[in-house]
Order: sequence, then structure tokens, then C-alpha cells
Amino acid sequence: MTGLAELFQSQLVQTVLIGAALLGVVSGVLGSFAVLRRQSLMGDTLSHAALPGVCLGFLLAGGRDLGSILAGAFLTGALAALAVVLITRTTRLKTDAALGIALSVFFALGVVLLTLVQARGGAGQMGLSTFLFGQAAAILRSDLWVMAGVTAAALALVAAFWKEFKLVSFDPDFARVQGLPVLVLEIALTVMVAMAIVVGLQMVGVVLMVAMLIAPAAAARQWVRSLGAMVLLSAAFGAFSGMAGALISAQARGLATGPVVVLVASALVLLSLLLAPGRGLIWQALRARHDAQRLRGERVLLTLHGLGAAHGDPAYPSEAGMIDAFHGVTSRRALARLQARGLVRAVRHPPEETPHWELTDSGRDAARAALRRTGGDVEGRAR
Repeated sequence: MTGLAELFQSQLVQTVLIGAALLGVVSGVLGSFAVLRRQSLMGDTLSHAALPGVCLGFLLAGGRDLGSILAGAFLTGALAALAVVLITRTTRLKTDAALGIALSVFFALGVVLLTLVQARGGAGQMGLSTFLFGQAAAILRSDLWVMAGVTAAALALVAAFWKEFKLVSFDPDFARVQGLPVLVLEIALTVMVAMAIVVGLQMVGVVLMVAMLIAPAAAARQWVRSLGAMVLLSAAFGAFSGMAGALISAQARGLATGPVVVLVASALVLLSLLLAPGRGLIWQALRARHDAQRLRGERVLLTLHGLGAAHGDPAYPSEAGMIDAFHGVTSRRALARLQARGLVRAVRHPPEETPHWELTDSGRDAARAALRRTGGDVEGRAR
């Protein structure tokens, strides 16, 4: 506890925590729209397309001025987004091809500019190369104001056009019929994704930023069913991932903050995929097992009911082997579960000594209810 308290007293750790929280919030909010619009690859494209803007901002400012660098990253990211829209609207190429073209061209241009800038000297000392993979320790107090301003602008736009963005994300065709400028709204959402990316460049870098954009939203999607709840939970997951990753990397010296943040966010996605009620893999497996058991029990009930109808005796005691023959597999477990529910009971049928089963009154009611649901005849369903 003492070591953790000392960490929180460190000005560097405080700065990184605030920056990580800002990144997590804006990434979670805007990433939700990207996930719902199935544009995860768009985030990857824009994050890589930000690299030439980083280099241009550095060249124009003559040094590491975060405002100029982020402005350049935002400019080239927005140009990449517009290039994707232009390619898909004016050619026969699909969106995935357009995204691949924009990603490769802009990132290649960024690598060339990065090489040229580094050849001039001083780039490594100024921390420009860290924008590839991020370096949280390079964040300054003054940088937080820039990050906070970008975050506030993005959140303000989302709040102002919430209904329009919601409609475009879920049903763009209906939004178009309602007279909304769908293309403009989609471009605005894409540009705001670029804003989220430039916020996280210094923290996690252009390579890993797409994970920070998508992971919190993907995790939140498993737990909730409404957009508002998803956005809030995604922002919370993003802030938690950023701050937890920053603390872990601060305690374990030598660990880069950006990758640790992404790993924490990825762990949240994994836990959500496994444990989320209703949608988690574990819950689905349990539900599938329960449904299979229910169906097996229902088939046994219908078999007993059908055999009773065929013999003209609703209480006809059926041999366990006969029931197994109808189903082709042993029905011992299904009969045990039905007996525990009071739907069947084991009886003796002299002179035979093999186990026999018959329906109780509740079992006959349950079998008749199953017949009404399935709409089949007694003997056919028994088989």
C-alpha cells in the first residue's frame, strides 16, 4: 500500500493516469459507434494514416509541439477517411479494398517522412519515434490540456447529435428516408474517430491505437442492450484499462505503458466474452445444456404418453429398455431428472423384473402441454 501511495504522489504518474483516463473515455465513447457501424478496420486505417501527420506537424513546428503534431495527425487521418469515402463512391471497389489502399499508402508515406525527419537528427531525443508504439512517460502537463480539449470537443459533438448518430448507426436507410444528411453524419463520426486516435497517439502509438478504440466497446457490447448504456460502460472500461495499464507499467519498471493498457483492455474483452450474462460463452454453454436436457426430458414424456395412448392406458408402465429403443440412446438420466420433478415414477410390473416407468398426473399434464406446443400426434411424437 505504501508503494502504491508513493506512485500516486508522483507527478509523472499523475500525468500519465489523467492522460490514460482521457484516452479511455474518448476511445470508449467513439469506439462504440465504430463497432456498431462495423467499421473496426476504419479505426486501424485512421491510426496508421496519422503517422504522416505526426511527421508533418513535427516539421512545421520545428520540434515536439503536441498541438501541431496532433493537428497534423488529425488532418491526415481525416484525409484518409475522405479518401475511403471517395474511392467507394466513385469506383467499384468495396469498402475493405478502399480501407486497405488508404492504410498502406498513408502509412508508407508516414514511414518515409519519419525516416527523413530522423535523418535530420534530434528526432529520437524529441520523442517523435515514440508515436509509433507510444511512450506515456513523454506526456507533459501541458499536453493534458490539448488532450482534454480534443476529448471535450468529441464528447460535445456526440451529445449535440446523439439522436442523429444513434439513428445512422442502427438504421442508415431509415435515417435517409427521414431526410437526415446520412453522408455528412457518417463523415462526422469518422472524423471524430480520427479525433480519438490523435488523443491516444502518444499513449499507445499508431500501431496499437485501434485496439484501444475497439476493445472497450467490444467488451461493453456483451453486457448491455442499449446504445446509451453501451457508451457509458465502454467509457468506463476504457478509463479503467488506461489507468490500470498505467499503474501496472509504473510498478513494473521496463514495461511500456501502451502495450500494457491494450493488454488490460483485451483482458476485459476476454472476460466479457466468457462471463457476460446472456451473451457470454459460458452462459450460452449452460443455456444450451439446459435446453438439451429439457428437450430430452420432453421427448421422454411424449414417449411415455404415446405408449400409454397406444395401449389404451394413460398409466401404462413402460419398460426402460423400450423407452431407450425409441430414442436410440439411454434415457436413464432424463428419467432421473423427470422423477426428481415429480413427472414420472418407477413402478414394478410383475412378473417382469426389469425397471418400468409411468407418468404421474403432473407428468401427463406436462406431456399434453408439450403436445400442444409441438402440434404433433401422440404416437408420432412418441417415435
